[in-house]
Amino acid sequence: MERLKSNRGEHINPAYDATLDEPPVYEETNFSNGEHRPVRPSVVSAFGHDTLDRVPNIDFYRNAGSMSGHRAVRPSLQELHDVFQKNGAISVPGTVEDDGNGSDGTPSDDLESAVPTDDEGGVKFGWIRGVLVRCMLNIWGVMLFIRLSWVFGQAGWGLGIVVIALSCVVTTITGLSMSAICTNGVVRGGGAYYLISRSLGPEFGGSIGLIFAFANAVAVAMYVVGFAETVVDLLKDNEAIMVDEINDIRIVGCITVVLLLALSVAGMEWEAKAQILLLVVLLVAIVNVFVGTVIPATTDKKSKGFFNYDSKIFLENFTPSFTENENFFSVFSIFFPAATGILAGANISGDLRDPQAAIPKGTLLAILITGITYLGVGICVSATVVREATGNINDTMTAGVSCNGSAVAACQLGWNFSSCTEKKCDFGSLNNNQVMTMVSGFGPLIIAGTFSATLSSALASLVSAPKVFQALCKDNIYKILHFFAKGYGKNNEPIRGYVLTFIISVAFILVGNLNTIAPIISNFFLASYALVNFSCFHASYAKSPGWRPAYKYYNMWLSLLGALLCCVVMFVINWWAALITYGIEILLYIYVKVKKPDVNWGSSTQAVTFVSAVNNALSLSGVEDHVKNFRPQILALSGSARARPALLDLAHSLSKNYGLCLTCEVFVGPRSEALEEMNAAMEKNQLWLRKTKRKAFYAAVACDSFREGTKSLLQASGLGRMRPNTLMVGFQKNWRTASTEAVQSYVGMLHDAFDFEYGTVMLRMDQGLDVSHIIEAEEEMLKAAKEQQALDNEMMSNGGKAKGLFRKSRKSSQQVLTTRVSVCGPPPPQVAKMNERLLEASAQFHKKQPKGTIDVWWLFDDGGLTLLLPYILTTRKKWKDSKLRIFIAGQPGRCELDKQEMKSLLHKFRITCTDINVIDDIHVQPRADSLKKLEEMIKPFCLHEGSKDTVQAEAMRKEQPWRITDEELSTFEEKTNLQVRLNEVLQENSKSANLIVVSMPIARKESVSDFLYMAWLDILTKDLPPTLLIRGNHKSVLTFYS
Repeated sequence: MERLKSNRGEHINPAYDATLDEPPVYEETNFSNGEHRPVRPSVVSAFGHDTLDRVPNIDFYRNAGSMSGHRAVRPSLQELHDVFQKNGAISVPGTVEDDGNGSDGTPSDDLESAVPTDDEGGVKFGWIRGVLVRCMLNIWGVMLFIRLSWVFGQAGWGLGIVVIALSCVVTTITGLSMSAICTNGVVRGGGAYYLISRSLGPEFGGSIGLIFAFANAVAVAMYVVGFAETVVDLLKDNEAIMVDEINDIRIVGCITVVLLLALSVAGMEWEAKAQILLLVVLLVAIVNVFVGTVIPATTDKKSKGFFNYDSKIFLENFTPSFTENENFFSVFSIFFPAATGILAGANISGDLRDPQAAIPKGTLLAILITGITYLGVGICVSATVVREATGNINDTMTAGVSCNGSAVAACQLGWNFSSCTEKKCDFGSLNNNQVMTMVSGFGPLIIAGTFSATLSSALASLVSAPKVFQALCKDNIYKILHFFAKGYGKNNEPIRGYVLTFIISVAFILVGNLNTIAPIISNFFLASYALVNFSCFHASYAKSPGWRPAYKYYNMWLSLLGALLCCVVMFVINWWAALITYGIEILLYIYVKVKKPDVNWGSSTQAVTFVSAVNNALSLSGVEDHVKNFRPQILALSGSARARPALLDLAHSLSKNYGLCLTCEVFVGPRSEALEEMNAAMEKNQLWLRKTKRKAFYAAVACDSFREGTKSLLQASGLGRMRPNTLMVGFQKNWRTASTEAVQSYVGMLHDAFDFEYGTVMLRMDQGLDVSHIIEAEEEMLKAAKEQQALDNEMMSNGGKAKGLFRKSRKSSQQVLTTRVSVCGPPPPQVAKMNERLLEASAQFHKKQPKGTIDVWWLFDDGGLTLLLPYILTTRKKWKDSKLRIFIAGQPGRCELDKQEMKSLLHKFRITCTDINVIDDIHVQPRADSLKKLEEMIKPFCLHEGSKDTVQAEAMRKEQPWRITDEELSTFEEKTNLQVRLNEVLQENSKSANLIVVSMPIARKESVSDFLYMAWLDILTKDLPPTLLIRGNHKSVLTFYS
């Protein structure tokens, strides 16, 4: 409960040095690029005098793991506040150097990317090569040359524009959301995974990161197979098939993946050059389409449906003409995957020179350019190509035949394609996938464009998958995957990730059914887009002060609409693939949630949780308390969270997940020392509570006295309606050997609890509760062992010889170790036995309780708390085998009536018990041996003024007012005897109970001395199983009304 001594720990700021007598020294900072600059001369010149205060500087805001290798340390508030009291000037180093180990192997902080220098040698891309080119190449897929004409043929150019516009709306909203997120702080490698995980937390980021990386790996196989199919078609046309069509696709596909892998492993610079080359080919192919539409059509092309620009064709192609089993949504589902390349630039965010500027600019411009291109090509085809054509140059119109029915435009242009209504034709925008080749000025360029589109998309996915996967593995969310976190070379290339991606893509090329897997992959990408949009909405909704994106052209509700649209499109594309995607994501989310990775990225989920908690607390404050909703909110004076495990475990069993539990500590001592120790203990104790899954909060105060500290806790703990209403303490077992002040402080704390109308619970166990001395000894031994291990390792690394500074420190370190071993050596056998029993008892309430009883001695009506708390215990799993037995005091001759009354009351309270016992001999005089024990207990604290004269007795009272007077013993003789008699009755009836609950006696203030009250509590609970003394605040906590 309290710390009487404060061991001076390490200072809050390790850079603080209070031993120097010279004026403050403003040291120079060494930067990674070799630049030297003084950190603080501007402070002196700006303010005209020496000061430890620093001017604002970016180096103070770097994280501990900054990739720049340095982090400036500003003076702590304590240093500025205490400096003159310590009569010494302070030199605060300008930087603290990191160990250089980085974040590999442990979940990292959100480390910022340092501005790279030329010395580093890594390749960094600008927004054009890094984002714009990649996104355009990924969005311009084979859809542009093979399926776009079919889309406009089915939907008409009216709905075709709607299809493209709707796709662009989804991608543009996602681009705006992504722009907002990536301009809200420094962006590192990992693309969509990084953005989502840092916004929504590791649960969402970890689940989407894994499926997004997998989707990119499988997408490599999809694009490569598309390329291989085109190559095999050419081989087939030239009768150059190697084995058969399917095996040729596999052979060409595997060879292509090997070449792409070699290009990727060679480095990002080579990959970027290849992308530029592919872009040039693609642009030439697109221009070739537009050029071809104005070249006069030959008779052969006209027979296949191409007529150059004509208003009749354009108007005829305005309305939709869906064929069998096709509709708007099916056409949309086929086109939309063509728009899902917008994350290609973000996925290599770690390789961008300035990702905050590059990602928004490059992505949004790519969406605009590709959207216009798709619209332009689609409209041009709709204005020049009819929907159906026979391909027969002899199908011309006979003079005098009227044009009606289908194919009116072709009829008016002199061609008769009416036979297409009776049998399926092979040409026209509805039937021929090679319309673009026919329309273009030079057909082979379209084949080259198709190659370029497939290879560029495959290359982008082959680079994206390992990069995203590496970022995920570095964060160590899935520990089994950490092997793939290692990078190689100047650019930290994920070679292992490349190999894994290669294996996955080859496997799907060889055995995968890509027609089945394609919808799932599209849905994986859409799920990523949905979460990017939701991340932006969630961060805006949380209204965290840390959400300050530099990109302002976004709207939280638009982002939410984008997320919903992505979810709708997922089901439009393929409903079962959408369900599979959600199922996989939920399973991964649950896995990460259960594993609880040790990361803290300041996610918007935390912010929303906080806002929700505040709103709920405020709404509760407007509601009056009701007896039906009463639950024990416990303030447990346990000291350190680990000091009294039995007390904490019992408090946790009472509150569980349904009530408030505060484990509190009072640091007693000089304020400066107590504050230091308290600040160091706060995080340590809360972390221990979280790791041991105790649903409790740790709170501490620093005061000059224990009682003042408990007063502060009793008055100020909690928030609104979430305030403790029950004080839980351990019995002060050493009260007879403790100082008078300690006993007065302890009893005074109980008086304060009654004054503040707290219910009060006191736990007594014969073995005791406090195990802090054992924990401290274990920690000391562990620390000594670690130091010895460090010494041994250093000796081994130096070939068995101490060198340099280490030689100087070895002697003192050995002295420390020797001292610790002597202090922490094995205790005497008797002490060891006591410690063993104490540790066993301290874990008693942490494990499942054996079959037995909880004996409730409800002697005084305190509002029902004495009955409610043991009932709550029986509802917990650990206590489910412990049954309630009720004991009440009764008058001789009416025991049966008292039993029936209590039975009726319990029935109305809906509380079941195995037995009700009425004790009618509590008023009997206790045995002589029991009274003798009490007399021996209080003898050292009695004044014995009866044998002295009046003057001497009065003087003794004034000198030692805390002692028990003869008058007091006489006045409270009956109450004193009652406690002795109760112990006798408890020994007779409840010696074998798992837990005894007894109504706590109350000592009237300024009437009963502190030592007499402690004697009452001691004699009442002596030599019994674990005993709880409970006294409610005499306000009802039970009701039988509905």
